[in-house]
Amino acid sequence: MKKALIPALLLTLALICLAEDVHPITHRRIAQVMGSGGADWLVRPEREAEERPDEALDALKIPKGAVVADVGAGVGYFTWRLAARVGPSGVVYGEDIQQEMIDQLVKNMRERKLANVRPVLGAIDDPKLPKDSLDLVLLVDVYHEFSEPEKMLDRIRESLKPNGRLVLIEYRGEDPAVPIRPEHKMTLKQVQAEVQPEGFRFDQSIEILPQQHIIVFRR
Repeated sequence: MKKALIPALLLTLALICLAEDVHPITHRRIAQVMGSGGADWLVRPEREAEERPDEALDALKIPKGAVVADVGAGVGYFTWRLAARVGPSGVVYGEDIQQEMIDQLVKNMRERKLANVRPVLGAIDDPKLPKDSLDLVLLVDVYHEFSEPEKMLDRIRESLKPNGRLVLIEYRGEDPAVPIRPEHKMTLKQVQAEVQPEGFRFDQSIEILPQQHIIVFRR
């Protein structure tokens, strides 16, 4: 390769990498996925006061016997709460793309004696959920990390039953007082602009949490 071509090639590669790091519609910078080394942070004691997980799930009115998925479940902080709500007749798919997170999730479910959770090792472009089977898919502080958001939304849509719900919980990007890095926050308009073109209908935004949106879509 001629030396004169090297700078041009490097520039092209840099532009490609940059393009892969932003959403094509909103140009939002996509955040990096939290590694398994951050697992302890997911179960920090103050998280309950900061995020009010039980209040968030109560607002969704998930019925007993429902089939739901916690995508990007990590160690299962929301998974075990979902499992309690759907009860023994329901099913919760706890999905993550990191085997280390799945291993910890399985351990946590075993310790809590929850038999209605099915662990799923997904991929960056496919959560590997059963098609036309789910009443609800929950994404808690995870959508902004999807490196393949359009493909993931397509697969999630396929996994939902007709009129099934997709729920995103995201830190409010409109609020500069929320102490989270900008790439880990999203505005309601950003979420709608990115999700609706993938076959979803905006249903409602539930604004009861201290720092986060609860954004509900229907298939």
